[in-house]
Amino acid sequence: MKARARPTAPEKCEPRKFRIVVDVGHTSESQGATSARNDPEFGFNLHLAKLIGERLKAGGFAATRVLVTEGKARASLLKRVGTANDAHADLFLSVHHDSVPDKMLEEWEFDGSKSFFSDRFGGHSLFVSERNPRFGASLAFARLLGKELKEHGLHYASQYTLPVMGRYRRQLLDKDVGVYRYDGLVVLSQTRSAAVLLEAGSIINRDEEMAMNSPERQELIAAAVAAAMREFCDRR
Repeated sequence: MKARARPTAPEKCEPRKFRIVVDVGHTSESQGATSARNDPEFGFNLHLAKLIGERLKAGGFAATRVLVTEGKARASLLKRVGTANDAHADLFLSVHHDSVPDKMLEEWEFDGSKSFFSDRFGGHSLFVSERNPRFGASLAFARLLGKELKEHGLHYASQYTLPVMGRYRRQLLDKDVGVYRYDGLVVLSQTRSAAVLLEAGSIINRDEEMAMNSPERQELIAAAVAAAMREFCDRR
């Protein structure tokens, strides 16, 4: 069944008062995926989220907050939602870096250690939940961000529609810019604000991991978020 966008966003957006929570995916205790060169996802997320926060503040969104959460995986998800809701956030953006299901991994050796990779897929992806009370606004921002990334020459991860993804398979809501529906994510479905999860790129893909570590790619993504936020705000 096709998802329906419900326009429930507030009528006006003043950048300096617009409360954005940039969530650093995972925690120092639960670090997420491991890259092709054995680096934890949490470090990638933390660096990029901080940069996004800086670019948003520089762009006039003075109330932006970068959220770093401690604890184990499930408990930390509930903490994130509680923090965002208590802060009366207007938009929640969770920053992650992607991997693939274990069955798709291949083994190699990096720097003397056994490592795993998958060069089969790459690209970013955006996720929203139809269960979010501001689904319309969530989808609108995700589309704007996807458009910005596409205009900068980046492509989205197309594998989420494939049967090989198994339980990670998702409904593609926007095939032009790569927005997927993911109702099972707590941070998307239980936040009261508009909420989007960004998988900024695949760190299990060896070439893309190198790109994601480059200042140029990091700046490009942060600039795309800031530009999408400006347009999102202007339209309201």
